[in-house]
Amino acid sequence: MLTVKLKNGREKSVRNFHPWLFSGAIGKVEGRPSPGEIVRIADSGNNFLAYGYYNHKPQITVRILEWAETAIIDDTWWYDKIAESIARRNKLASEKSTDSYRLVHAECDRLPGLIVDKYSDRIVVQSSTAGVDRAKDAIVKSLVELLSPACIFERSDMETRKLEGLKESSGLLYGDKMPEELIIRENGLKFAVDIASGQKTGFYLDQRANRRKVAEHVAGLDILDCFSHTGAFSVYALKAEARSVTLLDSSKASLALARRNIELNDFTGDRADYIAGDAFEILRRFREQGRKFDMVILDPPKFAASRSNLKKALTGYKDINMLGIDLLKPGGYLASYSCSSAVDYETLKLVLFWAAIDTGRILQIHHDFSQGDDHPRLASFPEGTYLKGFGCRAL
Repeated sequence: MLTVKLKNGREKSVRNFHPWLFSGAIGKVEGRPSPGEIVRIADSGNNFLAYGYYNHKPQITVRILEWAETAIIDDTWWYDKIAESIARRNKLASEKSTDSYRLVHAECDRLPGLIVDKYSDRIVVQSSTAGVDRAKDAIVKSLVELLSPACIFERSDMETRKLEGLKESSGLLYGDKMPEELIIRENGLKFAVDIASGQKTGFYLDQRANRRKVAEHVAGLDILDCFSHTGAFSVYALKAEARSVTLLDSSKASLALARRNIELNDFTGDRADYIAGDAFEILRRFREQGRKFDMVILDPPKFAASRSNLKKALTGYKDINMLGIDLLKPGGYLASYSCSSAVDYETLKLVLFWAAIDTGRILQIHHDFSQGDDHPRLASFPEGTYLKGFGCRAL
């Protein structure tokens, strides 16, 4: 079998169940594996460590699938692993008020490079690697047998595929045509989702629990929802009797869908205001105008794609949090998030401390936020903990 031998002393991460092998750890490749092909991973003495799929193009050269030497990576293996991942969501599947959630969360479900999201009776698949692309037929067949969905749609249109030598790919893989607007339910609320061209696979499913937690604090308050996207936080806030919500996003199309989501849930339009523009500029303008809010929600896009641009990203996180804190009334609530894997909890907390000090405020932390249970984390894979946040009072 094609074998990747590691340099002497570089096997520790594999033995510790980390799913990535970087090019610098590889000593020798026996054979000529093509991108995505299954390889045997061995230490420098040729002792078995694991199986994974190989691609010489990206820095992450091998992604590990199995640590059991008796395993056979074939169509049945993919079926079994996907079935196990779906079974771990059985509790969510039984909840009548929610019909959309993640079924497969890549490395953290031991299926590196593969995302599978359920939107009502439809499935969205995302492949970020050559290894998953090679197994795509087996994956689709498994999902059809396990779930009998109305359709399976691919959203593998991420920039990161270029690192694998892959083109972006999007379109129908199975079943009926995906509707332009799909209505889903989350905690009893309705949301219109644009599967074909929306952010991520169509909706930020990972914030489900956080939206509900933040909504516990909004009754009677004026809310500023920054980077509001399609308005999910605001819909939850209106449901929880917020006095008003101001939605701010750079995308007019996202704000139009946010308005649609608010209407879908029968909330009156006079409680919501929609502003399109750059959040940094508009928050500065609000500060100059002396505007104040009872709660500010900051859920920005990924500022740090990797550790190489972490310093610049932290400056952005500090600036936006300073502006958000400045706009809070005394005792106001700040819900601040980062979806950058390169920013860990302690770093984000330190950024909030810097921002508070520079605004002359004291932040009292009430809640730690993370990704939902359907986006699990691995103790052996800290990179999988990408979404984090804090709920704070600005005293």
